[in-house]
Amino acid sequence: MAKPVSIEVWNPSGKYRVVSTKSMPGTRWIDLLVRQDCRVEICTEKKTILSVEDIIALIGNKCDGVIGQLTEDWGDTLFSALSKAGGKAFSNMAVGYNNVDVDAATKYGIAVGNTPGVLTETTAELAASLSLAASRRIVEADGFMRAGLYDGWLPHLFVGNLLKGQTVGVIGAGRIGSAYARMMIEGFKMNLIYYDLYQATRLEKFVTAYGQFLKASGEQPVTWKRASSMDEVLQQADVISLHPILDKTTYHLINKERLSKMKKEAILINCSRGPVVDEEALVEHLKHNPMFRVGLDVFEDEPYMKPGLADMPNAIVVPHIASASKWTREGMATLAALNVLGKIKEYPTWSNPNAVDPFLDENSPPPSACPSIVNAKALGLPVSKL
Repeated sequence: MAKPVSIEVWNPSGKYRVVSTKSMPGTRWIDLLVRQDCRVEICTEKKTILSVEDIIALIGNKCDGVIGQLTEDWGDTLFSALSKAGGKAFSNMAVGYNNVDVDAATKYGIAVGNTPGVLTETTAELAASLSLAASRRIVEADGFMRAGLYDGWLPHLFVGNLLKGQTVGVIGAGRIGSAYARMMIEGFKMNLIYYDLYQATRLEKFVTAYGQFLKASGEQPVTWKRASSMDEVLQQADVISLHPILDKTTYHLINKERLSKMKKEAILINCSRGPVVDEEALVEHLKHNPMFRVGLDVFEDEPYMKPGLADMPNAIVVPHIASASKWTREGMATLAALNVLGKIKEYPTWSNPNAVDPFLDENSPPPSACPSIVNAKALGLPVSKL
């Protein structure tokens, strides 16, 4: 029998039982569930990552839906337990769902939710922050200062790279990649080269218009180029940010061979998925190329880093905080809760999971729909006409 897990309970007499495997930012998500007659149970265990056994204990004998986290392994075992407890929905508090066996959920008739549409600008901002920090060696300089090593200005002290006029490379020019590109182009007047299977028409039009504005203002216009291959981006760009999906084709997309194609003083940023980068190859590249710099928000074997990475002064490493703005994290919690609530109430699926503003407006009730159900089509769920 599973060991009991400590919880915090809201609305104990609620008709529907909804479990959250973690405490989440804000209280609106709780209020929305409670108003719809849900008993909300929030796990308060002092664990960063819950085990499968812990989650089974949380689900118990009766559970209508679960809000979970991307650190959890949601496969056949958990979906079977949720189904036996009468569950109809599970939602990741994340845009990604690599931790979820969607086929297993579908087999048990369980809707799987995620939270796209709310992370775009926040994630792009962190990628831009890491780009600037790496180019100007801010983290190295901060450590130097705190260690009491600064004894006066020197001409060669922490010389970094100027971003203005350089080329920013984007691999994966979807919503986040395009938002990041715009920030770097507007903020630092960088030229753009990007690689994507699909043409980023809106991004191209923006860069063209901005270039014309700069030219009319007497400044050097910015330019854009859609690369014919990813290697072309790696060879030409000064700063490269990775924004692909993670699948079999993008696992270790950045490896020893591709790192060798990059400029010796290039900057590599990854706020997408850890396994996109071969971390062991990256450590070796950083060792042999001290002016090559990297900014990482995600790691191949989270929460662990490959040996040697933490010792690299030319690496900036942060703990998966790309979505960690107050507005975004509270919005993610709200969307995850509404995915579960919507399925419990048999609401249809929202027609555009990236158009989530109506769900996030605190001054009006959210639409009667599930914001984003990734297996909606497989389950034959109706689509909202709102």
